[in-house]
Amino acid sequence: MSLKGFHIVFITCSTLLAFGVGAWCLWVNLVVGAPVYLAGAIGSFLAALGLIVYGVWFYRKMKRLRIII
Repeated sequence: MSLKGFHIVFITCSTLLAFGVGAWCLWVNLVVGAPVYLAGAIGSFLAALGLIVYGVWFYRKMKRLRIII
């Protein structure tokens, strides 16, 4: 696997992890009721959104340069 392919896989796994941490923070916030977990959930979901934007940008750039088919 090339470095560019690994980069796409890594960004995908990081995005899924950020969504998972956000969901876990929401669940803990509902159980415990501590607002710090709500802040963690918002931060995790924002990070996941940023990773999605970056992943799409990277994929389009590699496709435009004809590195990825």
